[in-house]
Amino acid sequence: MSKRGKRIVEAKRKIEWGKRHTLREAVELVIKAASAKFDETVDIAVRLGVKPQHADQMVRGSVVLPNGLGKTVRVLVFAKGDKEKEALEAGADFVGSDDIIEKIKGGWLEFDRVVATPDMMGSVGKLGKILGPRGLMPNPKVGTVTFDVGNAVRELKAGKVEFRVEKAGIVHSPVGKISFGVDKLIENINAILETIIKLKPASSKGTYLKNLSLSSTMGPGVKIDPLDIKNI
Repeated sequence: MSKRGKRIVEAKRKIEWGKRHTLREAVELVIKAASAKFDETVDIAVRLGVKPQHADQMVRGSVVLPNGLGKTVRVLVFAKGDKEKEALEAGADFVGSDDIIEKIKGGWLEFDRVVATPDMMGSVGKLGKILGPRGLMPNPKVGTVTFDVGNAVRELKAGKVEFRVEKAGIVHSPVGKISFGVDKLIENINAILETIIKLKPASSKGTYLKNLSLSSTMGPGVKIDPLDIKNI
């Protein structure tokens, strides 16, 4: 515990508390401050000027990151017939219907993302209490309830991320790994910020991007100047 504490303290010394940086500076600092022995994940947190409790100000979407997430994504697809074959050919790790549903009810959860064809949602809906709290429930708004299962699987394997604003008005999302380096991380961050900006609710007034911060799994947060994002 003491070693971890010393590492965190040392990492924080590299960050000027309270200062807002350009996006490039923030990425460089996060990489510099990362000190874990594993390849840390980099996450972004964006505080939006919205009121999520209002239905017309809910921000939710998805984007395929240009450089992926740097990890293997295990995809489960609920489908039957030709769509089952299509999913397997696209690279799905697990494909099935009622058999998989029963397996999940028994406690099996060895997958990261879930896709379902619309005709399967009546059955998949029974797993709402299991998949919902884990953020695994298929949703047509982010493209995981679709008959185009082949494309959905390929996108998820390529690094598609889903995001949804929380009650406090914050969106959290992974944007890659420390090993990606500055340029690839910036490309991924720009992709998700561009999508968030496009999804700005018409009823949202005032400043939309209020605060942004970047951090690695074990590192301190680094603030990004929202004005540096205005050109996206």
